[in-house]
Amino acid sequence: MSSLKQFVCQHPRLTAWLVLAVGMVAILVWSARDVGLLAGQWAALIVATVGLAGLCVWIIGWEDEEEDAGTCQEPERAGTES
Repeated sequence: MSSLKQFVCQHPRLTAWLVLAVGMVAILVWSARDVGLLAGQWAALIVATVGLAGLCVWIIGWEDEEEDAGTCQEPERAGTES
């Protein structure tokens, strides 16, 4: 579990992209399940959706560039200063 937390802290945008892409693809599959798309059409839609999720995370990250420093650092414990 600590390795997962460490990965999330080291790669927050990649993690956000993964989570958003999974959610968006799930919504896509749910909403278009009865449309009768071919395999190539499904693949194109899923690739476009994953790309859109990455673009969304990238655009949202424009504001957070200055704020990202130190968000996953462990808080300092009181009284541990030497």
